[in-house]
Amino acid sequence: MSQDIRGFLPQPCDLLALGEPTHQEPAFGAARNALFAQLVGLGFRSIALETDRVAALAVNDHVQHGTGSLDTVLAEGFSHGFGALEANRRLVTWMREYNEDRPEPERLIFHGLDAPTENTSAPSPRRYLEYARDYLGIADLDIAGAAGDDDRWGREEAILDHKESMGDTPEAGRLRVIGEDLRTRLYARAPELIATTSRAAWLRARTHLDAGLWLLHYHWQAARPLDQNDRIGLLLTARDTLMARNVLDIREVEAGRGPTMLSAHNLHLQRNGSTWGDAAWYGAGAIVDALRPEGYAFVAASLGSSEAIGLGEPAPDTFEGALQGRVTGWGLVPAGTVPAARTRTDTTPPQGYFPLDQATVDAADAILHVTGV
Repeated sequence: MSQDIRGFLPQPCDLLALGEPTHQEPAFGAARNALFAQLVGLGFRSIALETDRVAALAVNDHVQHGTGSLDTVLAEGFSHGFGALEANRRLVTWMREYNEDRPEPERLIFHGLDAPTENTSAPSPRRYLEYARDYLGIADLDIAGAAGDDDRWGREEAILDHKESMGDTPEAGRLRVIGEDLRTRLYARAPELIATTSRAAWLRARTHLDAGLWLLHYHWQAARPLDQNDRIGLLLTARDTLMARNVLDIREVEAGRGPTMLSAHNLHLQRNGSTWGDAAWYGAGAIVDALRPEGYAFVAASLGSSEAIGLGEPAPDTFEGALQGRVTGWGLVPAGTVPAARTRTDTTPPQGYFPLDQATVDAADAILHVTGV
């Protein structure tokens, strides 16, 4: 067992993906922060969290330049309520302090790798397309009129009931045409736009536009008349596909600066296929690892017990039970040294905990185990 990441980094490694088996146990955020600080000392210059990529731009503005107050960026720059987590407050604070007296090329960058959605809702693509329109300076393009009422897009029924979906409506059709035209114009005018603004500003506009076009696709998927289990599987696939594309885009931006740490649920980052109930799909990590077969390292996380989520001690014959005797507090263990075991079955859905299984262990480079807090 070790808390030193250096012995677990394969070479080359430009993406270190650190999973967590539940979002509700604070110890994983604390361990992530400690490991990221180590990685910064080894040349890593960016981190990407499981939060809305567009919203996270405000967090990066803060850690780069001090823009906005800490409380504001935590409230508005994180999706899924993750800005309320103490570990994320500490991370943003530490990154801002690290960057304050450093030249811009050496500063740390904060990214989001997720979609602008929640589990059962997705917003209108309107404001994302409007951002690209305004960057392009097209004053006479009425996107709000084409999109219609934002509330019709953002209702849970619009995702969970195909008859209530906006994805196959005339409004969606108009927005798709507008979005594709904006994308053509954005690329066609890239030399002029980058010269008059900056490459960063152009990339920011592209990030908004990509999010808007993906939301149109997500709503279109929700409009398909499918069994609810099939619908959930399709939407999970769509979300992880965007996450993978976001990771690839982030690496394109960060390639000349240094490696990137990823932080998200195991299901999103593991190399093997993911399952949730009857749904099965490939997560972002599996997709990225397939497209970039070198340089991706995955650390799966596991938990022994937890007061925070009401998880008791694992049985000795489970993966978590075997790891309990090897780790004190939290620590890293080579995945290849974890013996075969059974998957624990003492968890409940409200805990949000996905136990280790053999396929995940076999496809990981290391295991981060938290014994119990």
